[in-house]
Amino acid sequence: MAPSIRDPVAYARRVTWEWDATLYAGSAPHYVRGRLPYPAALGTAFAAELGLDGSGRLLDVGCGPGSLTVVLAPYFAEAVGLDADADMLREAARRGPGNCRWVHRRAEELPAGLGEFRLVTFAQSFHWLDRPRVAAAARGMLAPGGVLAHVHATTHEGAEGSVPRAEITELIRKYLGPVRRAGRGSLPEGTAGGEAEIYRAAGFTGPRRFEVPGRAVTRTADEVVASVFSLSSAAPHLFGDRLPEFEAELRQLLRGPFTERFREIAVDVWSPVTRGC
Repeated sequence: MAPSIRDPVAYARRVTWEWDATLYAGSAPHYVRGRLPYPAALGTAFAAELGLDGSGRLLDVGCGPGSLTVVLAPYFAEAVGLDADADMLREAARRGPGNCRWVHRRAEELPAGLGEFRLVTFAQSFHWLDRPRVAAAARGMLAPGGVLAHVHATTHEGAEGSVPRAEITELIRKYLGPVRRAGRGSLPEGTAGGEAEIYRAAGFTGPRRFEVPGRAVTRTADEVVASVFSLSSAAPHLFGDRLPEFEAELRQLLRGPFTERFREIAVDVWSPVTRGC
């Protein structure tokens, strides 16, 4: 029997899938081109909501190619992006401002001697982690008055538009099978949700939420192809020697340019429960 997700904390402790270094193998350059960048308005909203003034430190956990890190870095004295994928960090280093530092480690190794932070963020990364362990570690790394932010966003595809996403999904299944691939393993039930219960169990209270509106964009066929290869479930290495054949069929589906409307970005801010209460 599959573990019940009515108790996300128990679920997180029982799942059998394990991370491995091939999760996003070959995806880093596609991630940069194929995923919609976080807008500057998101940084402005963070600054207004949290009173950011250029002081303190940011830790972006599972930063990938620095998509969120570089947007928030101007509001801090130092921004630290942490990720387990060295290729992602190489992409990040090409893009980040001078106050960014990139750390090649798994989140499960935190606190890793990194010190205290005014803000710890998870953006499209928390579901890949040992969530109870990492949330507890993040809580212990917050400076007085510091908070954790969980960013809800979908940047590889829009909520609606002219990109033939259903046909693309079927094409991926044709090559890789019906069960979602993830590194050397698979996720037949997808990634787990229920992060609110995880954060509360780790000693956080909240959340309070703010949002940045979605937007409509025009995308080229090359950008759509990159968005597909940016996915863990369609990372280039999964196709083996059939990768050129898959890409050729993928491009046959695409007669761009395309329009897509992306969902709003929602940010949940979690505060640590005051010790001793």
